[in-house]
Amino acid sequence: MKISNLFKHIRLVTRHKWLVFKLACKIGIPWRGFMHDLSKYSPQEFWESVKYYDGRKSPILVCKEAEGYSKAWLHHKGVNKHHFEYWVDTSLPYKAAIMPYKYAAEMICDKIAAGITYNGKDCKADLQLNYYMKEREVSIIHPQIDKFLISVFTELAENGIEKAITKENIKRIYEKHCIRMES
Repeated sequence: MKISNLFKHIRLVTRHKWLVFKLACKIGIPWRGFMHDLSKYSPQEFWESVKYYDGRKSPILVCKEAEGYSKAWLHHKGVNKHHFEYWVDTSLPYKAAIMPYKYAAEMICDKIAAGITYNGKDCKADLQLNYYMKEREVSIIHPQIDKFLISVFTELAENGIEKAITKENIKRIYEKHCIRMES
């Protein structure tokens, strides 16, 4: 393990958290933005991420390529409700639950911030839509949350971050697609 990776990883995580916080404030969930990804500083996630840090993509992806799985990811998705994987329950009809608004909104902030963090100046407005369309092919996600993500990322691609990522817009899209069905 390189000592420089330690500081580079801290910088990367802190930058990502800062971007999520700014986006979360913009859409009216500042506390979720402040608390976002604190588990990345836990020993279970931190040391693996330092070991597999390469500066170009998520250390979790690098670890998965090398080891076939990532203990950090298994921990991360198990304690962070803003990941749709947290809501997977194979006993349900759709194999996943509908995420509550605050976590679905935080997930939007997380995905946009990750795109900016890892792509920098090369981050285009359609990056999130293209990335998600590939991701959803192999993901277990509730169909209503899937529609929510596609709608938000389509608006982001068409209108840019300033118009698409607002408190009113994210709430409107969530309510359009994610109203819980009454029994």
